[in-house]
Amino acid sequence: MLAIAAAVSFGLALLLDLIDESLGDTITTGTLVTLGFLLIALHLAGVGTAARSWRGRRRGR
Repeated sequence: MLAIAAAVSFGLALLLDLIDESLGDTITTGTLVTLGFLLIALHLAGVGTAARSWRGRRRGR
């Protein structure tokens, strides 16, 4: 999910760069690219993934 949000952030940054616009003084293309890198780093670190619980699962023989 974080990778999808990063892709949206990168896409919005690219679109804003192509049309030479910004979303105000604080949200620029550089801010969106930095947000995308942060989301990719969190995705690669495993944040937001479902934790598998092995408690209660036993192999039957």
